[in-house]
Amino acid sequence: MRFVRHHHVDLAIHELRIGVGRPLLTLHALGACTPPVESVWTASWPGPVFGLDFTGHGSSTVPVGGGYSAELLMGDVDTALADLGPCTILGHGLGAYIALLIAGARPRLVRGAILADGSGVSGGVPGPSSSLVVESLPHQGTAPDPWARFELSRDPRPADYAISYVRQAVILSGLASPIAVCARWRPGWLGAVAEDPAVLDVTLAEGLAAFAGVE
Repeated sequence: MRFVRHHHVDLAIHELRIGVGRPLLTLHALGACTPPVESVWTASWPGPVFGLDFTGHGSSTVPVGGGYSAELLMGDVDTALADLGPCTILGHGLGAYIALLIAGARPRLVRGAILADGSGVSGGVPGPSSSLVVESLPHQGTAPDPWARFELSRDPRPADYAISYVRQAVILSGLASPIAVCARWRPGWLGAVAEDPAVLDVTLAEGLAAFAGVE
């Protein structure tokens, strides 16, 4: 495990398997972390496998007072990509949503994004709503941060916003199908993504195989 700096946060990057070639970067679900050993899901990947702990999760820094958003976590992945170079990304739950966003934001560095099931995939309401007044959550300094669970489970996931990142990935990545949806549970944003003609609707094994050979 090593750490990379994202503003005031130290992000943990776990090397789950050494190897040669383009890395597979795994993104965990909401409230989870990178497992200590490689998952059976990624056994077919031909190159090295890494896992990133998001801010407030796993071995990464837990900030004081929250302030979490999907875009903040997208910055976490951008920092990891700056360290690792071009990667294929496998995201579970919340990690699937972040994988989609970074695929559109960094299309030349993300050589395929695979969106799989996991906690936090639904997010909040599909659009802005009235603000919530909540009692301050306890800060224990340990992961997973309760503020992360609270705020990221309420982060809006409008379908049109998600589709805009699909379009960016398709136009700028040079890949005919830069996104693969493997999740069975499909909230509105993910259902809209899966219906896009440029998106693969496949099993996890098929998604990994599809991106293993791309340049």
